[in-house]
Amino acid sequence: MPADRERFSTATRLKALGEHAAARVYRVRTKRRRGRLTGRAALLALVVCSLVVALAYPMRQYISQRSDIAEQRHEAQRAREDVKKLRERKARLRDPAYTEQQARERLHFLMPGETGYSVVDGAGAGEHSTDQGAAGRPWYTNLWDAVDTADAAGAGSARR
Repeated sequence: MPADRERFSTATRLKALGEHAAARVYRVRTKRRRGRLTGRAALLALVVCSLVVALAYPMRQYISQRSDIAEQRHEAQRAREDVKKLRERKARLRDPAYTEQQARERLHFLMPGETGYSVVDGAGAGEHSTDQGAAGRPWYTNLWDAVDTADAAGAGSARR
């Protein structure tokens, strides 16, 4: 019986309670450690970060290329519209009546036997003087006058 008494003595009980409390504290500490970043979680985070960094540039390139493709498609559509307009204009220019109309309007051409008239609008007559000098004459007249002036100046210096 002395062993039973020793077994249930106060000192033994306190010792058992202390060990029991120490085990609880250890379990709480280990639970807290499990809440922290473990090696597996750190490795997983490293892999995810590496994938994000590795895929960032290709994704940016992909998005940039998609916008370039959309822009090229838009430009191709505009080019198709321009081609359509040019084909329509080409078809109009093959029509002799349209060609004649354009020649009359833009180039002031006349058919044989017709008499042409040029009507000068008198709305701006008060603003300009009647003698406009070189600006009022045709370009070829100004050119010949310049040649004559240069010839006269050259002949005058050759005589001296």
